[in-house]
Amino acid sequence: MRTIININKKGIMKKIAILALALTTYFTSLYSDGHNEVNVFSARHYDSDIQLYEKFTAKTGIKVNVVSGKDKALQKRITEEGADSKADLYITADAGRLGAFDAAGMFQNSMSSKIKAAVPSNLRSNNWTGIAKRARIIYYSPERVNANDLNGMTYEDLANPRWRNRIVIRKSNNVYNQSLVASLVQNNGKKATAKWAKGVVANMARDSKGNDRAQILAVAAGEADLAVANTYYYALMLSGSKGEEQKAAAKKVLPFFPNQGDRGTHMNISGGGVIKTAPNKANAIKLLEFLLTKEAQEHIVNNTYEYPIIGGVEPHELVKAMGLGFKQDLKTKVGSYGKKQADALEVMLAAKWK
Repeated sequence: MRTIININKKGIMKKIAILALALTTYFTSLYSDGHNEVNVFSARHYDSDIQLYEKFTAKTGIKVNVVSGKDKALQKRITEEGADSKADLYITADAGRLGAFDAAGMFQNSMSSKIKAAVPSNLRSNNWTGIAKRARIIYYSPERVNANDLNGMTYEDLANPRWRNRIVIRKSNNVYNQSLVASLVQNNGKKATAKWAKGVVANMARDSKGNDRAQILAVAAGEADLAVANTYYYALMLSGSKGEEQKAAAKKVLPFFPNQGDRGTHMNISGGGVIKTAPNKANAIKLLEFLLTKEAQEHIVNNTYEYPIIGGVEPHELVKAMGLGFKQDLKTKVGSYGKKQADALEVMLAAKWK
């Protein structure tokens, strides 16, 4: 039995032409130069951010087009496209990366009076601003570490030989570690921080591996006694959204906020800046201003477990339960992280912090 297939070449070519036109129309609309849109290049990967942008659109009529990706890829694309880039607003989850991109001349002065009034000066620059805060703190096993032994503990104490083979922390290529170490370089100098890094490596219970949650899991499993991780990861685990196993593990460890006797606990930010070639600068500033409203801040903290960057907004209940009375490092400007990250990475690699 023969099956005869009648191929209508003209019909196929017509369909291809229609499809090509549809795709062209789609991408043109995505990056059009209309005045009622804003193009956001974001290295933050939260579904709740998209919901927030939808709220902004509902209020203003300004459409938010989002391009998501990793920092290096987004920065490379914006840089290579130059004046032809359609990027208006760049958003990421680390002050160091904002600072480095700013130093490369990729942002423009876009801090309106509303932004300056909402955000403390140590959490912004002239060209970018924080939109949420996070603390990078120590977690410990109450079964193996007496809370009294942590009294007055600092980040600097992580290099103390008493913690030999008892600490887990992420790799040196992790940007949150780079910003933490950059803050130490800023406060203590490069030479002292280089010595500190060697001490931390000597105190590691294992070679660095895994994400922040993996460090907390290691303490819960008895592989280490201390871990370093961002606060929102701990709250995320406690929420149960990462599974009952991680929730149970998080309950086995407790948070500790270092450096309460001096400058305070290391703080980092999520933030954004307006690209120097932004075709929709005014809309980008409007979006930044919206992200700093009470409505937007409440949405952020209740979905990402970060700390609000403006006053008058309380964190999520799981974050509040960790304690809100701790002293935050308000001395060290987060803008210094980008300037010191190269030094930070250098001292970590020299210490064989892999």
